[in-house]
Amino acid sequence: MTPELEAQQEHKALAAHTALAELDAIGADHGRRLVIGLGSGSTARLFVEAVAHRIRAGAAWIGVPTSEETRRLAVSLGVPLLDDEGPWSCDVTVDGADEVSAALDLIKGGGGAHTREKIVNHASRQNVIIVDESKLSLRLGERCPVPIEVLRYGHRETARRLARFGEVTLRAAETDAANLIADVATGPIDEPAQLERQLRGIPGVVETGLFIQRADVVIVAGARGVQTLRS
Repeated sequence: MTPELEAQQEHKALAAHTALAELDAIGADHGRRLVIGLGSGSTARLFVEAVAHRIRAGAAWIGVPTSEETRRLAVSLGVPLLDDEGPWSCDVTVDGADEVSAALDLIKGGGGAHTREKIVNHASRQNVIIVDESKLSLRLGERCPVPIEVLRYGHRETARRLARFGEVTLRAAETDAANLIADVATGPIDEPAQLERQLRGIPGVVETGLFIQRADVVIVAGARGVQTLRS
């Protein structure tokens, strides 16, 4: 591992462990067990591991996983989980992001789990996003494309319609729902809420990786320590 990657991993771990303080504050306010949405991806994995450690120490926490990968990890660590069907009332969801804008809007879906992540995000009273500083940008689309989950049926027709917004790359891997992912290289996005509406209006689109005004707290870890941003 290069020094740069090693430092990034340390920053991810710092962000994940800082999120525990948000859970402690929520738990103190509620005075009861916490239902926690468990995000997906490399940074969220570190958070799930930290949650498991606290549960073994006696915390009355129960999780809602946002991907099959997260579910397998949580089960292996002994984290109690609610079923997949819902409905849920999550006290908080802690998840990562691929890009965070100055307005605290997000692009998610690098791992292809953004549809489930968005469902759990909307079922949560509070959403905490944990990232290292490499994920920050002024405007969404500067650092990464927008992942779009699309139905396999007619996916090339769907991709043709998506192409008006940028170059489209279809991934080979399937989502947990056996759909496909189309990455749309939009470039910097001036009106992300408008773009999300346009993308969702295309037949065959299941969900977009744009999370607009869906972050209550963003924890950013970097070389200068941790910064907590609130919407």
